[in-house]
Amino acid sequence: MTSITRRRAVQALAGAPAILRGARRVAGDKPNLLFLWTDEQRADTMAAYGNTRFKVPNMNLLAARSIVFDRCYDTQPVCTPARSTVLTGLWPHTNGCTENNIPLKQETRTFPELLNDPDYRTAYMGKWHLGDEIFAQHGFQEWISIEDAYEEFYSAGRDHSARSSYHAFLAGLGYKPGEGNIFNRKWTVRLPIDHCKPAFLARETSSFIRRNQARPWVLYVNFLEPHMPFFGPLNDLHSEAEAPVPANYPGVPVEREPEMYQSARRKILERGMEGNDLKTRAGWQRLNRNYAGLCSQVDRALGDILGALEDSGQADNTIIVFTSDHGEMMGAHTLYGKDVLYEESVRIPLLLRVPWRQGRAMTVKQPVSHIDLVPTLLELMGRRSPPHLPGGSLLPLVEGKQRREGHVFIEWNSSSGPSARAVISLDGWKLGIYDTDSGILFNRGRDPLELQNLYYRKEPAMVLRRLRSRIEAWQQRTLDKLALPG
Repeated sequence: MTSITRRRAVQALAGAPAILRGARRVAGDKPNLLFLWTDEQRADTMAAYGNTRFKVPNMNLLAARSIVFDRCYDTQPVCTPARSTVLTGLWPHTNGCTENNIPLKQETRTFPELLNDPDYRTAYMGKWHLGDEIFAQHGFQEWISIEDAYEEFYSAGRDHSARSSYHAFLAGLGYKPGEGNIFNRKWTVRLPIDHCKPAFLARETSSFIRRNQARPWVLYVNFLEPHMPFFGPLNDLHSEAEAPVPANYPGVPVEREPEMYQSARRKILERGMEGNDLKTRAGWQRLNRNYAGLCSQVDRALGDILGALEDSGQADNTIIVFTSDHGEMMGAHTLYGKDVLYEESVRIPLLLRVPWRQGRAMTVKQPVSHIDLVPTLLELMGRRSPPHLPGGSLLPLVEGKQRREGHVFIEWNSSSGPSARAVISLDGWKLGIYDTDSGILFNRGRDPLELQNLYYRKEPAMVLRRLRSRIEAWQQRTLDKLALPG
C-alpha cells in the first residue's frame, strides 16, 4: 500500500490527472457509483477548503478534478441522524433517526432501494450506525463491517455472537480479542497501519472494484476515521505548524452561549481526552496533530481505492462522491466532537466527480445540504426523484442556475436536553433556535469565527425575524412538530 500511496502523492504534487483516467465511457453505459465518506471530518481538512498544511494528497487531487461544494452542511451534527439523511434523502425527524443508535426502519428505502435496478451489484463497507451493524440490509447485497460495539442495538432474532468482517481479519492475523470478545477501538488504533481499519477497507473496496468490472455497481465505503479516539500510527506525521490549534481557541462567546455548550465544555476541561490535559493549549495541540494524522491515514486508503478504479479501467464511468457525516470542533470554542451548531461541527466537505459531465474543477459557493445528495445521484443515474424526497438536485447549481430554495436547514433532536432548528442564509447569516436553551445568531460575513452571538441584540432584529420565518416555513413543509419559543 505504501508504494502506491507515494506514487499518488507525487502525481498530486505534480498536478498529474492519472488517478482519474480510465476507459472512455460508452453511450448508454450505466454508471458506477463510488460513495466515499468519513466520520467526523470537518471541511477545512483539505486544500480545496483552504488547508494546504494537512498531508492529504489524494483528497486534494480528487478535489482538483471534482465539483467542490464550498459550503455543504449536514442535517444534524451527530452520527445516526446524519447518516440516515445521506442514505435515504429524508430529514431525521421524518425517517425517525433523530438520535444515535435508533435503527433505520426496514420500510424506509435507502439509495440502492430507490434506484431499484437489478443490473447493479451493490455493497456497503465500513461503519453503518443505523442498526444491525454487521448484517447486510437495505438493498446492499455485499456487506463488509468494521464495528462490533453496537451489539445491544441488534434487532430481535439477530445472532449476538456474530462478529464483524474486520474482527475476522484481525483474528486471521493471530490477534486475540479482549473483553466481550471484541477488538475495541482504543486497541485497534494502536495496530500497525496495514492492520488498521482504513487499510482493511481499502483492500476490500479495491477487491470489489476489480471483481465487478463486467457489470455496473453501487459501492458505499464509510471510514470511521478521523472519528475519536484521536490516536493512530500517524500521530507525528504533522508538525505543530501543520496542524495548529484552531484560530477560535479558546473562542468562548461572551453573550449567552447555549448552556448545553457550556456544560459540554466544562466536562471536556475536567476529563481531557486520550490522556491530554485540555486545560492547556499543549493538550489541544496534541489532539490536532493526531486528528491530522487520522485524515492522512484515510487519504492513503483513498489513494489505493482510486488507484484500483483507474487500473481497472472504470474511472471514466464512475461517479465519485466524497463527504463526511458531520464535522469536528477539535478545540474551536474549547470543544471537541460535534453536537453543536458551530461551523466546525455542521460544515463538511462535499466533492462530486462526474467524469463525462464535467472535465474541469469548479467550486459551488452557494450553501447546500446533504438532503440534496440522493436526488442528485438519482438524476445522474437516470432516475426521477420520488415525490416524498424533500431535497432537490444540485445539478442546476453546477450549471450556474439558481434553485428554488437557497437556504439550508439543520436540526438538532434530543430526548434528554434541548432540541433546535437552524438556518444558513444565502447572505451569510446563521440562526439557531433552541426550544429550551439560548439561541444563536451569527453574521458569518463579518464574524467567520462565530465569536459574537447577536441573538439578543436589538440591531439585527429584522434579520432574526426574516430567518425565523424561513425556519417556520420549512417546518410546515416538512411536517416538523418541534415547538420553538416565541
